[in-house]
Amino acid sequence: MVSVAVTPNGLADAVVENQFVLPEEKQMKFCDFVACLENQEENRGIYYIQKQNSNLTLEFPELLEDVDGEISWASEAFVANIYIVKNDIFHLFSITVHKDHFENLYVVITGVKHFILHPPTDQPFIPYEMYPVASYKETYPGEFKVEPNETGDKVKWIPVDPLKPDLGKWPLYGKARPIHCSLHPGEMLYLPSMWYHHVRQGEGTIAVNYWYDMEFDIKFNYFQFVEKLLSTVNDDR
Repeated sequence: MVSVAVTPNGLADAVVENQFVLPEEKQMKFCDFVACLENQEENRGIYYIQKQNSNLTLEFPELLEDVDGEISWASEAFVANIYIVKNDIFHLFSITVHKDHFENLYVVITGVKHFILHPPTDQPFIPYEMYPVASYKETYPGEFKVEPNETGDKVKWIPVDPLKPDLGKWPLYGKARPIHCSLHPGEMLYLPSMWYHHVRQGEGTIAVNYWYDMEFDIKFNYFQFVEKLLSTVNDDR
């Protein structure tokens, strides 16, 4: 059995109608997951495999011999043990803008991944808001509802869509300087920790991620300083 995420539109961990909406997660046989991809029009929902843990080792151990357990130069450069080896199988899927506390290496096996990157220096121009947590629930094949989290938890998230930013609502984002790049089969992207990124891909994309713990050094202190400074400035407005 493998963990499969399902949404009506391919947007994972996204702000929808002023809620932070998570995908529904289902346990499926891999053959059933492939059948869903092959019959996308019939199923209508977007099915994809991606999980924030080492799902390659936990759910796809048969593939481990085909994938390097680590990137040797990265292990040496970061002076850290690898944290996660993650396998992703996508179909018309997007990840909204966010940042991670890891050094991340993306490797594309099939398909193409498109990135919009923001360096930490764009932090003053990237909006954050607090949103109640909710999840998608497929009530009927292809029909979804949004269910609020029973705990009433809230999460701080970035609401702006870099593909079509609402500069009337988020004018400062117009000052940001995004970097666009596409990753093709056999290519690798090093995404530094604390860099903001938006990721999307089309049909049949398979990728492997290598995550290394970041060093909480002066770069992290600088980021925290700017974050605190922005909070103080916004409170004074």
